[in-house]
Amino acid sequence: KQRRFNILVYGGFGLVLAAIITAVAVVVAGSVQQRNAAAEAAKRPIDGIQAFANLSRNHVQEAVDYPQQPGVGGDHSSVWTNCGIYTDPVNEQRAVHSLEHGAVWITYKPGLPAADVAKLTDLAKAKPYVLLSPDKAQSAPVTATAWGAQVVVQDAGDPRIPAFIGAYAQSPKAPEPGAACTGGTNG
Repeated sequence: KQRRFNILVYGGFGLVLAAIITAVAVVVAGSVQQRNAAAEAAKRPIDGIQAFANLSRNHVQEAVDYPQQPGVGGDHSSVWTNCGIYTDPVNEQRAVHSLEHGAVWITYKPGLPAADVAKLTDLAKAKPYVLLSPDKAQSAPVTATAWGAQVVVQDAGDPRIPAFIGAYAQSPKAPEPGAACTGGTNG
């Protein structure tokens, strides 16, 4: 009787332990697959990106008329815009300085539906090198900008936006990746 009892108790315990180990292994494997898929997606080219080269990097006091909207680089303010989420437009020359530091600037046309602004806010939240603001001068619904790169999208849910953030936030392609995106000014 004792032997049968021991077999049932230890056998049952062994089965429960095996089930727990299997469940943990499945969760870990799924997590690894998700990370690998995200890493592979970040390596793929993002459709529609425009690249701009030979951008100047001078600090200037006067206003700059950028050929792109918003500006992707070039002369800019000596003070940068702190990365974060803004509900009012920010100073373009300061935001371009943030791009020099490796920031990604997501801009949207004023009047974008609140649900779309909420999607963009969720993307920008808790990302230390992302700026989000409306831009009165742009005609496209949403634009993602980094130093020397830009993609225009029609939908705030476009998967190219998070891919762009993953590819360009703190990218070594920025002139000063790792420079602060705080300690500047708000707006």
